[in-house]
Amino acid sequence: MGRYLPSRHVAGLAAFCYGLAPFYDILPPRSLVMATRPTVVRTVSSLRRALKPFREAGKRIALVPTMGALHRGHLALVREARRRARRVVVSIFVNPAQFAPHEDFGSYPRGFAADLKVLSAAKANLVWAPFSDVMYPEGFATRIEPQGAAKAGLEDKFRPHFFGGVATVVAKLFTQTAPDFALFGEKDYQQLCVVTQMAKDLDLPLKVIGVPTVREKDGLALSSRNAYLSAAERASAPTLYRVLKTSAKRIKQGEPIEMVLEEGQAEISRAGFALDYLEARHALTLAPVKSRKDGPIRLLVAAKIGKTRLIDNLGV
Repeated sequence: MGRYLPSRHVAGLAAFCYGLAPFYDILPPRSLVMATRPTVVRTVSSLRRALKPFREAGKRIALVPTMGALHRGHLALVREARRRARRVVVSIFVNPAQFAPHEDFGSYPRGFAADLKVLSAAKANLVWAPFSDVMYPEGFATRIEPQGAAKAGLEDKFRPHFFGGVATVVAKLFTQTAPDFALFGEKDYQQLCVVTQMAKDLDLPLKVIGVPTVREKDGLALSSRNAYLSAAERASAPTLYRVLKTSAKRIKQGEPIEMVLEEGQAEISRAGFALDYLEARHALTLAPVKSRKDGPIRLLVAAKIGKTRLIDNLGV
C-alpha cells in the first residue's frame, strides 16, 4: 500500500492549498471561528481526547464516514446522526487503499474549506481529517479481506481491490472513534452490506445504519463524481434511475426477471452508457435471484458515461 501514500510533507502542502494550517493537532482554534464551526482533529490522540468527555458522560456518538466533496446526500447522513446521538463526528479522508492505480485518486473532488462550511451549517460537532501517514503509517501491514457480499460479482468484479480497502479503513475509523452508530448511504448498497457484515462478524459494539439515497429532482442519485459529467452526460444520467424504477415495477407485477433486465440493459446502452451490470439480487445477501420467491430483491446498476462511472440501486 505504500505506493499510494503521500508523505506528511505532501499531505501538508495539499492542506495548505486548501487554506489549512497543515500540522495542527486540532484545527481551527475555537476562539478564531464561529461557535458553530466544528473542531477539526488530525491525530488519533486528539480525536480520542475530544471524544472522552462525551464517552465518560455516557452520551451517544455517531460517525458519518466520508471522502469529502460533501453534498446533500452527506447532509442527510449528518441529520440522521444528529437525531440519534449527542455528538456527531464526520470523517473526511480520501482513502488511497480503495483506489486502483488507474483510478481517480489524484483527481477525486476535494474542497476541505467548503466542506467545513457545509458541516458548520449542518451542526456537526467534530471533523476527523487525518493525513494518509496517520491512517497508514510507515510499516502498516494489516488489511481486511471481506468475503460474503464483498464477493458478489458486482462492484468487486470491476474493482477487485475496492472492498478490501473500504473494509480496512472503515474498521480503523470504527476503532478510532468507537461510535454508537455509523451512518452510510444506501446508494453504495454493496458497500453498506459489506460494512454491516464486517461490524457483525468482528463483534464491534456499534450499529450500522443505512440512510436512503438522496436524489436530484430528475432522479439522479447524488454523488461527488457527478461533478465530472458534461452537460450532455448529465442530461442522460437519470436513465439509470428511470430503468430501475420501471424494472422494479414490472418485476413486482410478476413479469420474468430475466426479460425485464434484458430490456433494461438495452435501454441503458441506447442512452449512451457502457453498462457494467444491471442485476437483481437478494436484498440481504446479494446472492443472484431468479424470481420473487427467492426473497426480497434489490436491483443494482453500474454504468459508465463518458469518463464517469455511476452506480445506483433500488428495492423491489
